[in-house]
Amino acid sequence: MSDLLENDATALSELLSTGQVSATELMSATLDRIAAVNPCLNAIVSMADPDALLAAARMADATPRKGWLHGIPMAIKDLADAAGFATTRGTPFHAGSIAAADDTMVARLRAAGAIFVGKTNTPEFGLGSHTFNPVFGPTLNPYDRSRSAGGSSGGAAVALTTRMLAVADGSDMMGSLRNPAGWNNVYGMRPSWGLIPGERDGDTFLHQLATLGPLARTPRDLAALLATQSGPDHLQPHGLPAFAPLSLGTDLRGKRIGWLGNWGGAWPMDDGLLEAGAAAICHLTDLGCFVEDLPPPFPADALWDSWITLRSWSVAASLAADMAVPGVPETIKPEAIWEYERGMAMSAMEVHRASVIRSKWFATATALFDTYDALVLPSAQVWPFPVEWRWPQTIGGMTMDTYHRWMEVVVPVSLIGLPCVCLPAGFGPTGLPHGLQLLGPHQSDGALLQLAQGWESLRSDADRRPPVV
Repeated sequence: MSDLLENDATALSELLSTGQVSATELMSATLDRIAAVNPCLNAIVSMADPDALLAAARMADATPRKGWLHGIPMAIKDLADAAGFATTRGTPFHAGSIAAADDTMVARLRAAGAIFVGKTNTPEFGLGSHTFNPVFGPTLNPYDRSRSAGGSSGGAAVALTTRMLAVADGSDMMGSLRNPAGWNNVYGMRPSWGLIPGERDGDTFLHQLATLGPLARTPRDLAALLATQSGPDHLQPHGLPAFAPLSLGTDLRGKRIGWLGNWGGAWPMDDGLLEAGAAAICHLTDLGCFVEDLPPPFPADALWDSWITLRSWSVAASLAADMAVPGVPETIKPEAIWEYERGMAMSAMEVHRASVIRSKWFATATALFDTYDALVLPSAQVWPFPVEWRWPQTIGGMTMDTYHRWMEVVVPVSLIGLPCVCLPAGFGPTGLPHGLQLLGPHQSDGALLQLAQGWESLRSDADRRPPVV
């Protein structure tokens, strides 16, 4: 493997800007790496022609720098439009859909100089934290290719940890930036809801659950990519000011961190996972932080009931156009049908009641942050599971009653749009990685990144490579 690809994106940007490395050299090394590793992992799909990519890199070398991503290869998650690439959404119905224009966030990456090499694999319609679909098949975990890579940003996380990409975009409704980051020993960030705009199609007021965000191998890359992705779109409501780049070297002594564990036993966990998370988070005491165990601050059943109501309502709205096409409902995954039918059957007052619970949880969580600078949860309730499973049917003897119940641990963040960084938290006894969710109050994105930078300084396994590397 080229030593060049060991650099994070920020370091690569510096090398490119000073002329120590050319975009052509970087693209050549990237294409070699993809050719060597991607066939056995299936992380990057819809690849562009290599000759065209090398020509684009030579053009980048010959033109003034557009931004910090100038000449850096990227692949866009296959739920977003990138002009000239297929946006399959992991479903055969869209397999031939070539995007005519970039989505808003993608256009910002292109304007900053990124060169798009392809798309990253995702579950069908992005549903489920396990990346497999009938168009491209499954993405495999590079630490054990018999295991899931997580999802729905599974392709992006695998491409990062195997050095096929230096930085990547993703999206998150129910842990899609957090679960794959934890399972691939990288960072994933779900930013404050509204920091990165979505698209203008359809409703732009009501559905405040999913958001776009960055994945990276270092917190400074998370911060750099977030600054590029963020900022309001004047044609959409709810937008927040762009994230401003900041110094990540802040003294963290005296910060108070609350460990929520398994929510007082409400969530079943795989053997050893909760203990591994508790042991890892205690390392923050080495930075001068105070880490305390917290009791569950809100009823878990209420959070779940609110979540599955609002999620199905949102998913049904997003699937409605496809479901109206004759023949499509018979070809898509049963989990999508289940979400659609639940959402379509809901009354307005059911949605209202779910949002009232959400509002109460927001007030409770906000009050907690009067005492604590950040809270911590595991990023999943299981270790990476066999890739042939659709989802874990049981955890610790408890039956999972939906296809996503095993990811209930991400709901407290997703339900109220809190910012959250997934910290790579080490490896279990079988060599599989896990992660921790570091969450804070609304618009505390910068403070969380500073904590993440402190975390990075403590890591002893930051350079632990997957066997395929």
